[in-house]
Amino acid sequence: MFLYLNQVVVPATPPLFIATPTATRSPESFVNEAEQFYQEGKLSQAIDSYQKAILADPNNPANYITLARLQIFAGDYEGAVENAQNALLKNPNNPMAHAVLGWAQGFMGDYLSAEAAVKKALELDPNLASAHAFYAEILVNKGDFGDLDRAIEASKTAQTLDPNLLETHRARGLVLLNTQNVQEAINELQAALAINDKIADLHLNLGFAYRVNGENDLAVEELLTAFALNPDSPVAPTEISLAYANEGQFGKAVQYAEQAVQVEPDNARLHGNLGTMYYRNQEMDKAIAELGLVVHGGTTEQGQVVEGLPLDYSTVAQYYWFYGFALAKSNRCTEAVPVFQALLTGVPDYDLAVENAQAGIDLCQQGMQTPAPEVEAGEDAEATPEP
Repeated sequence: MFLYLNQVVVPATPPLFIATPTATRSPESFVNEAEQFYQEGKLSQAIDSYQKAILADPNNPANYITLARLQIFAGDYEGAVENAQNALLKNPNNPMAHAVLGWAQGFMGDYLSAEAAVKKALELDPNLASAHAFYAEILVNKGDFGDLDRAIEASKTAQTLDPNLLETHRARGLVLLNTQNVQEAINELQAALAINDKIADLHLNLGFAYRVNGENDLAVEELLTAFALNPDSPVAPTEISLAYANEGQFGKAVQYAEQAVQVEPDNARLHGNLGTMYYRNQEMDKAIAELGLVVHGGTTEQGQVVEGLPLDYSTVAQYYWFYGFALAKSNRCTEAVPVFQALLTGVPDYDLAVENAQAGIDLCQQGMQTPAPEVEAGEDAEATPEP
């Protein structure tokens, strides 16, 4: 006799086409991994780990904020704005999210929104040191001398609230650098690097400070470190080219100016810097080709389209007069004279540009050998060393 039991037998093997469950990592493990990468200066890996932490726990605003902060250090300002806004969607009254949002917007040139965001952060937490530091940096980056007093005050407030914060040292250093207190700026930037020496942006600013201070060997050392940490930015090789130009090493200056152009081949200002270095290295044909891209726009030999820059009172004017002198030195005065005339009419209140333009016109008219263009002491190294 058989006894039938009313039961279900579970198969020993899983049915076909049904995924087997896999162990999932906790958000905290990704955060810990990201922090380790950050301390090692591996920003791209740290960013990737924070993105994974957010996928594992999309409701934690702190991860969005930290990710945005790292993206700022990496130069991804649009991504930083997006993630700071994501943090605010989770908590609209998070002061740090407002502060980081403003910091990122400042780097994108949206200073009105940047100031509003940081002021909102300070309204929510007046003692948030990083918000004061970000505010100081936003005011400095605006480039308006009327804002310097407010920038100084904000950086000092950050210093009072948290003198050991990396962002405090960074902001204070940038304010001091922009108020010509270069040695003090160097001290602050070194203090920031003592907290984390794997941030390319800090090495970049310290290298610039050393260059302004005439310490070119130290400048090159810091700038090379910045370039190694962030090879996707043309800023460090550009600064290295200027540092070598300060020492009259125009061959090396050309080398790094070329590297900067390779990173951003459509950037007219980088072509202007490269053309200036070619001029100083007595490579007139190459100088004309590069500087012509600034003045007229055009297409590189590699097929990259470059839009020309309208004449203004910035270093663009210097590119114009170096272009004119390169043409004149190459016996192409029929092309050089209109460039000099454009300077006379386009930037009539820029005394150095007017002097160079008039000298260029006179020399072309006299058919004499053209000397080096005059430059202004203390200008960025695009125009400082004599060829």
